Amino acid sequence: MTANLTDPTNQGRPLLLQGNEAMVEGALYAGCRFFAGYPITPATEISEVMSWRLPAVGGTFIQMEDEIASMGAVIGASLAGGKAMTATSGPGFSLMQENLGFACIAEVPCVIVNVMRGGPSTGLPTHVSQGDVQQARWGTHGDHPIIVLAAATTRECFDLTVKAFNLSEKYRTPVILLADEVVGHTREKIVLPPAGTIEVVERIRPTMPPEWYIPYEDNLRGVPPMGIFGDGYRYHVTGLTHDVRGFPTERPDEIVPFMDRLFRKINQHFADIQMVVEDLTEDAEVLVLAYGSVARSAKRAVREARARGVKAGLLQLITLWPFPRGLLEPHLRRVKAVLVPELNRGQISREVKRVNQGMTRIDTLNRIDGRLITPAEILDRLVRM
Repeated sequence: MTANLTDPTNQGRPLLLQGNEAMVEGALYAGCRFFAGYPITPATEISEVMSWRLPAVGGTFIQMEDEIASMGAVIGASLAGGKAMTATSGPGFSLMQENLGFACIAEVPCVIVNVMRGGPSTGLPTHVSQGDVQQARWGTHGDHPIIVLAAATTRECFDLTVKAFNLSEKYRTPVILLADEVVGHTREKIVLPPAGTIEVVERIRPTMPPEWYIPYEDNLRGVPPMGIFGDGYRYHVTGLTHDVRGFPTERPDEIVPFMDRLFRKINQHFADIQMVVEDLTEDAEVLVLAYGSVARSAKRAVREARARGVKAGLLQLITLWPFPRGLLEPHLRRVKAVLVPELNRGQISREVKRVNQGMTRIDTLNRIDGRLITPAEILDRLVRM
């Protein structure tokens, strides 16, 4: 480690941290006090640092026997009132999908970090990829909303981990934070903010007596308050479709309103959930749309393209799902072409093309060999476009 992170004097001082280490610090800042996980490259540092950072602040770290159990333990800790998190990479993320679906239907807030590597299966454990983007959206079965964020820098690893916990608590939902091998292992200078300078959201708890509590009752926000086991609020938790009291139901007049509410609590808050970063987009004629480590290469390429007289701009996706269509469409109507570079065979570009509907030209630049897309590769395409 590059610093004694348990030292409170580190707040406000520059530290040299990996992205994985910064996500640990972001989780602790957000109030995470429970972590269950299983080591896996390239996310192992998150478990390793959590194993000594969490006990130092009164939290609990458990190394589980596998990723299935890890996700189950995280759900249990959240139901008991703790802010809970796990971290993994592609194969482990696959194992978490069934319990991720349970967290979605039971509306259990938690954060899942996936530091992506090459796949499928064991794939390229030590090399970079962005191959889990569609899995993050559709990996667990059934119709379900999900929030997925993507970090590109060490600072974003910290900030977006805090944001992931805030969104999870605010909307009673699992939130997935995607990084990749390069983002997770790149060391950069970061200044940890003092406590209280960044908003930390706490879950809404019921104010009525336990005997009056209806655990899945609808309201204007679509997010019912969450009773905590141990506080006297005993209610039924199930992976089955359930009524407002948590008991399984097969009645259409209960199923449809419940499923509609699950989606409404996300859909009506797009302005809070969907985030992008715009760089030199005001007068751009050619737009690069990128996320994760590729956004770093794209940022450099856009500046070099400008130096050559090409009016290029970058739209970096922070929120991948729900896809920020409303923030992209104005650019599609205005620019002459869009380039979507990705470390996969085109998982986000499919969504861009779906939204585009012929408004402009969409080009792709894909790499699947475990190596980065370089600024030079993006620049070459921008010049030719």
